[in-house]
Amino acid sequence: MAEMLVKIQNVNKSYKRDSLEIPVLESIDLDVPEGEFLALMGPSGSGKTTLLNLIAGIDKPNRGDITIGNTRVNSLGESALARWRSRNIGFIFQFYNLIPVLTAYENVELPLLLTKLSKSERRKHVELALSVVGLEDRMKHYPRQLSGGQEQRVAIARALVTDPTLILADEPTGDLDKVSAEEIMGLMTRLNAEFKKTIIMVTHDPRAAEKAHTERHLDKGELV
Repeated sequence: MAEMLVKIQNVNKSYKRDSLEIPVLESIDLDVPEGEFLALMGPSGSGKTTLLNLIAGIDKPNRGDITIGNTRVNSLGESALARWRSRNIGFIFQFYNLIPVLTAYENVELPLLLTKLSKSERRKHVELALSVVGLEDRMKHYPRQLSGGQEQRVAIARALVTDPTLILADEPTGDLDKVSAEEIMGLMTRLNAEFKKTIIMVTHDPRAAEKAHTERHLDKGELV
């Protein structure tokens, strides 16, 4: 039996708009074992991205606990949270979030600038991450010189470069054509199977969700 990497217990999240309190997530319980590839599905507005942001420590629940490994994420202060996130979370976004004035190499190197690694050590990590996603020959290219699929592969290399405990992917194929989407899902499957990365992926796409081990559905803020 794999150990539980992520434990979410009775998590509630709401936002205030003027005097209204708008519930987004209600009484969420979720265990994710180490090495799992989980797809979170559900209609727009069901709370999928909010849940991903809570797991990453980008946002905090109103109630409940989120534990990753031995760390109770929602109890950390801002600076401790930033340090923890930089070591443990690799985030992949729908729109890549690459910096246009930086090369592929420089975009992937960004998370390592927060570490104590030397320049030569950073180079080894960046080159390895880019080779894993098959872009070692594109490291000097800028985002505008890459296709959408290649940009997303650079973003995946950036998420991988710190060797994170957990990869969180928010609609990683949402902005890609069918062929590029299939390539990205093939890469995600490889990261899970070959590199033993635990992945939680939010997706609308049933074809992408099929690649995961497990599918869970959010509906109106409840996990069903």
